[in-house]
Formats: sequence, structure tokens, C-alpha cells
Amino acid sequence: MSTDQQPIGEMLAATVPMTRTLNLRYVETTPHRAVVVLPDRSDFHNHVGGPHAGAMFTLGESASGAVVLAAFGDRMSSAVPLAVRAEIAYRKLAMGTVTATATLGRPAAEVVAELDAGTRPEFPITVEIRREDGAVTAEMTVVWTLRPND
Repeated sequence: MSTDQQPIGEMLAATVPMTRTLNLRYVETTPHRAVVVLPDRSDFHNHVGGPHAGAMFTLGESASGAVVLAAFGDRMSSAVPLAVRAEIAYRKLAMGTVTATATLGRPAAEVVAELDAGTRPEFPITVEIRREDGAVTAEMTVVWTLRPND
């Protein structure tokens, strides 16, 4: 499992165009948690001057994907990670720079054991998106799977 923070963020920026488009900054990436920042830019704003809901969704999904790569990157030769479904609840008005913190919802060893047993495991990543003042502006869950390669 990769715990090296910088290369995952650099790899995502190099391979996922939306990451570059939104200028996402990967602050922390471990097999258990990722912290990703969406800068405050007027071209990402909605009608009330805060980050657009779609940009916030992409921020949260991107943070969840960073956890998946950190936790299961060593399995990419045998399985493909795919987001299965996602749900987001917008709690408070987001203004300015927002930060997503994504956390793996199941022990990685359980997920790998299911994969090794020949099943297609599903696992949740929970995400909190916060304003700079610490207020939670959105909560999200992204359910991922590792689809075994044929």
C-alpha cells in the first residue's frame, strides 16, 4: 500500500483532467484518509458566490479516489477501482476555499480478502467538506468497488 503523499496527487493531476481543471491540491493521502483542497476561484462559483455544487461533488469524489489509490494501489494489476454510487448532502453555504477529508469506511484488509476470494468487494469512503472556518458544508459517501480484471 502506498503511503507516499505527493506522488498520488501528482499522478491524479497528470491523469485526471478534471483534477487539473479545478486545480485540486492534495494535502494528505494515506491508505486511510485523504485531504484535498478546492481553491476559491470565481470561475467555479455558483449564483451566490460560493463554490458550485458540482465542483464540491468533484472535490469529494476526488478525495475518495485518492484514498482508494493509496489503500489499493498495489492491486491495480489485478483489479480496477470504480465508483459505484455516491450521495452528497449540502449542509451549509460554502464560501471561499473548501477542504474535503475522505476516510476509508472498512478495513483495507477485509476488502483485499474479498477480492482475493474472487468476489467484487464494495466499500464506502465518507467525506466531509469544510469551509476555512471549520464549518461542515457538505457530507458525502462514495461507495467504491474493486472489479477484478478478466
